[in-house]
Amino acid sequence: MLKNIRLFTICLLLLAPVATGCAAQRAGLKNVGYAIQVGAFSDLNNAERLTKKLQEKGIEAFYFKRENGIYAVRFGDFERREDASRTARKLVKDRVVSSYFIAPPQHSVSVVREPSLEKTPAASLTKPPAAVKKSEQQAFRRDKSDMGIIAARTAERFVGIPYRWGGDTVVDGMDCSGFVRAVYNLCGVNIPRTSREQYRVGDVVGKEELKDGDLVFFGPSPDEINHVGIFVGNGRFVHAPRRGDDIKVTEIDDAYFLKRFIGAKRYF
Repeated sequence: MLKNIRLFTICLLLLAPVATGCAAQRAGLKNVGYAIQVGAFSDLNNAERLTKKLQEKGIEAFYFKRENGIYAVRFGDFERREDASRTARKLVKDRVVSSYFIAPPQHSVSVVREPSLEKTPAASLTKPPAAVKKSEQQAFRRDKSDMGIIAARTAERFVGIPYRWGGDTVVDGMDCSGFVRAVYNLCGVNIPRTSREQYRVGDVVGKEELKDGDLVFFGPSPDEINHVGIFVGNGRFVHAPRRGDDIKVTEIDDAYFLKRFIGAKRYF
C-alpha cells in the first residue's frame, strides 16, 4: 500500500507543470527573443517613415516613444543574437537603416538604459555590442516583478501619438490589438495578434481586482470581442480607438465601454 502511494506521488510530481515566475511561459505566451531597434528621432514623422519603409519589406515593425522623448523603431523576435545581428547588418548593407541596437530577451525599454543610435557610424556596427552594466542588470531584475506597472507606464507614453502603422496597411494605421501587442513586446512578452486570441490566454482578473498592465476587453459578447486596451490605474485604460486615431486614455466606466466590458486578463 505504501509503495503504491509513493508511486502515485512520484507520478503526480512528474506530470505537474513546472511553476515559473515568468508570465510569458503561460499557455499561449512566450518571451520575446532578441529584437532589433533602429533610429533615434526627435521628429515623429521620421519614425513613421522608417516604420513604413520596413513594413513595405514585410517586416512587422513599430515605433514608440522612449522616456527621454525620442522615438525609436523596433522589430524582430530572434532566438539567437547572431541571427538578429545578421538581419540588421543586411539592412545596413541595403541602406534601409544606418545603425541599430540589439535588444536582448527580457529587455524592457523602461528599465535598462539604451545607447544613442542617431550618430552611430555604420562601420562600427560589426563590433560586438557593449555589455550591459551589472548595476543595470540588477535594476532590471529588481523591477521584473513590477512588469505590469512598467507595461502601464509604457502604454501611457503612447498617449497622444497619431499612429500610422499596424492594422491591415501602413496607411490605415494601427488597431487596438496591435497597440497592446507593441507595448507587451517592449516589455518582453509576445502576445497573440488579435484581441480575441489575446483573450484566450493569460489569467482571468475580476474588474475589482484590476492592476496596472492588465488587458481589458470589450465587445457585444465573449465570442465577439472587438476591442482591447491596457489598464493604467485609477479606473482608466489606454487604447487605440480606431485605426489612424491618436492613442487615448478613457475611463473604464465610460458609458459606451461600461456596457461592452467583457473581462480582463493578466499576463505578468
